[in-house]
Amino acid sequence: MIYCIIDDKRVGVKMRKRIVLALCAFFSFYMGLFAQDSFSRGEEFFLANKPGEALPLLESVLASDPAHVKAALYLGTAYIQLNRNDEAIAVFRKILPRSGDQSALVAFNLGNVYFIKGESVFAEQFYTQAVQSDPSYASAWLNRANARIKNGALREAVSDYQQYLVLEPQSPKRAEIENLIQFINAEFRSEEDRRLAAEAEARAAAERRQQLLEEVSASLQAAAEETQGLSAGSENVLGYEGEFELE
Repeated sequence: MIYCIIDDKRVGVKMRKRIVLALCAFFSFYMGLFAQDSFSRGEEFFLANKPGEALPLLESVLASDPAHVKAALYLGTAYIQLNRNDEAIAVFRKILPRSGDQSALVAFNLGNVYFIKGESVFAEQFYTQAVQSDPSYASAWLNRANARIKNGALREAVSDYQQYLVLEPQSPKRAEIENLIQFINAEFRSEEDRRLAAEAEARAAAERRQQLLEEVSASLQAAAEETQGLSAGSENVLGYEGEFELE
């Protein structure tokens, strides 16, 4: 930001205002040209795969124009190339709220940095933001599917892979993705089969336990009835008077 100060009592108020506006316009124009030149040179280095040379130029552009989305995208990517991932995250997060129609791209790049760092939960979050901003963004669907695989959300991952193939029917990754979908679905079927088998075994075990309990209970009931019969018949037992002697 340029501050233009004029303090001369000999100059009228209106004239001072005009001079201030003129100077500010001049310096703003000059700084704009400087920033544009820095961006052009930074972009040239970046596209030539020279992130180290591009870095200071792009940083200066953002210092003078924090809303320069393209410079932020280049700068964040340059940080990634130089393995400065936390700085890339800071740049992308700062520009995201003001990225306008580039918000899907910025969110996508944020997802990529988090995925590189192994933080797949955050990666999924920003890939989701990307597809919400632009539902036709095929790469965001693909990368969110990959993040969901990491997060163990396999059914959701299959859905994302399928959406990616709808958007990119000629994708060179199609065969690989279809094989992965088949593998995941086969795992689902195997898991369902194992679940059903476990449930059947549990039911059979429960039935065996119940049958055993019923058999033991019936056996005990029969024994109780036999004991009760002997006791009731004691009234008919003949009595003997006198003493017994053993010779």
